[in-house]
Amino acid sequence: MRLLLVEDDVKIALFITKGLREAGFAVDHMENGEDGLHMALNEPYDVAIIDIMLPRIDGLTVIEKMRNSGINIPVLILSAKRTVDDRVKGLKTGGDDYLTKPFAFSELLARIHALIRRSAAVSVPTRIEVGDLVMDIHTRKVERSGQQIDIQPLEFSLLEYLMRNAGQVVSKTMIMEHVWDYNFNPQTNVVEARICHLRDKVDRGFENKLIHTIRGVGYVLKSVA
Repeated sequence: MRLLLVEDDVKIALFITKGLREAGFAVDHMENGEDGLHMALNEPYDVAIIDIMLPRIDGLTVIEKMRNSGINIPVLILSAKRTVDDRVKGLKTGGDDYLTKPFAFSELLARIHALIRRSAAVSVPTRIEVGDLVMDIHTRKVERSGQQIDIQPLEFSLLEYLMRNAGQVVSKTMIMEHVWDYNFNPQTNVVEARICHLRDKVDRGFENKLIHTIRGVGYVLKSVA
């Protein structure tokens, strides 16, 4: 999952970015509303976290311009403003949720997952299954044929993307856009290396291989049995 964070407070931004990356998200951080709006209009994101008080363009204007441009990704508003009127204004502008500062990271993460579930129009998408491979989004556990797989946060994010697109070929560029942030050099072999590690964990010891390379195109996760 790829997330846009627009926050001018450096300490808060570092705190959020570190926690979300540890949770398996790719995070692009912008320090002002102008850059945040540019990224929102030109890059694919699954969720945006936007502060209200921003330099250049305020957060509510960013959200309004996003909605007017047809960008319908879930938006979580961050703000030190606590009144009911402030929250109502934020939600009416196009925000999907509103979290006041200071906040616990665990609550921020829970709200992000709730927004993702809601945007997917699935009531309780706690599990993804492809053949005998099972992923639990809430507990972040992965099993194959009942055997638990020890998986790192970035690998979890990569596998989640492949499983959510099971049966569909995804290119290296598509993977990088959703699993890594925009600073990664597309000429590196980071995707190939991670796919290799993931395949070693998911497919080793099983006759039915799930992760397939489509030469010159990309990768696909599918059960052929």
